[in-house]
Amino acid sequence: MNLNYHHLRYFWAVAHDGNLTRTAERLNLTQSALSVQIRKLEERLGHDLFERRGRQLHLTEAGRIALDHADTIFATGEELLGTLQQTGQARHALRVGALATLSRNFQVEFLRPLLGRSDIELILRSGSTAELLRSLEALSLDVVLLNQAPARDALTPFVAHRLAEQPVSLVGTPARLGGEGGDLATLLRSHPVILPTAESEIRTGFDALMDRLGIRPQIAAEVEDMAMLRLLAREDAGLAVLPPIVVKDEIASGTLVEVDSLPAIAAGFYAVTIERRFPNPVLRELLHGEVPLPEGSRGLS
Repeated sequence: MNLNYHHLRYFWAVAHDGNLTRTAERLNLTQSALSVQIRKLEERLGHDLFERRGRQLHLTEAGRIALDHADTIFATGEELLGTLQQTGQARHALRVGALATLSRNFQVEFLRPLLGRSDIELILRSGSTAELLRSLEALSLDVVLLNQAPARDALTPFVAHRLAEQPVSLVGTPARLGGEGGDLATLLRSHPVILPTAESEIRTGFDALMDRLGIRPQIAAEVEDMAMLRLLAREDAGLAVLPPIVVKDEIASGTLVEVDSLPAIAAGFYAVTIERRFPNPVLRELLHGEVPLPEGSRGLS
C-alpha cells in the first residue's frame, strides 16, 4: 500500500502546531476525525508518531524522522508550484541565509545587483552554519553565504561557489598609532591584537604568519562575530586582524586606519547552493551573470 499524503499532511500540521485541538479548529475538522487520520498513518508506518504528556503532544523518535521527511516533501511541493507558475508573475523571491558572524558589508555588496529591483523580493535570514545548511537541504533557502566551504559527500550535495577573496590587514585607531611607523613585526610586538577565533580561515593564516616571523603576539580578544571585532577595533582594544571591507566606512571617515596588509592571508566568501532540477533563476543570474565583486576583492573562477 502506498503512503497516503493526506494523512501525512494532517500529521505535519499537528506536529508543527503541537496541539490537536488547535489544528483541528484551523483545518475545520473534528478532533476525532483528525486523530483517525494520524492513527492510519501510524498504522501504515508501523510506529507511534506522538506521545501525550499531559495536554501536550510530543514527537516520538519515529515522529521526528517522519516530520523531517514531511518538511522536505511539502517544501518541494511549494517549490514546484513557485517554479512552474513563475510565468506572468511580477516578482520573484530569493531566500538568502547568511552566517550570523559574516561581514554585513560583504553581504550587502553581494546582493547589491538586486537591491532596488521591483521584480525581486529578498528574504534574508541568519544563523549558524549547521542551521543554514539544514534549511538549504529542506529547500527553505535558495543560497547560504559562508566564510568556509562545507564538506560535500553523496548525502549532502552542496555546491560551494567561491565568490571573492578579500585581503586581510591590521587595522587600528589613529590615536593608538600616533603616526608610529615600523615594520609589521615591530607593530605586532608593540600592540595587542584582536583576532578571529581559531576555527576561522583568517586565524589559521595569521597563526602560520606568526610562526614564520617567530612572534608570540599579545592577544587582547578572540572574537567570532565580525561586527564585534569591528566594534572592539573602534574602541581601541588593540590592532584588529580583519578584511578592510568589514570596516570600510570607518576607514573612509578616518575613525580607523589600515596599518599594514598581512601577506598570504585572505578571507574567502562562499555562496553555497544545493543541486536542484529547477534552480531559482534569480540566483542563477546573481551567481553567473555580470555581477560586480566587492571593491578590493579578487574573484575566483
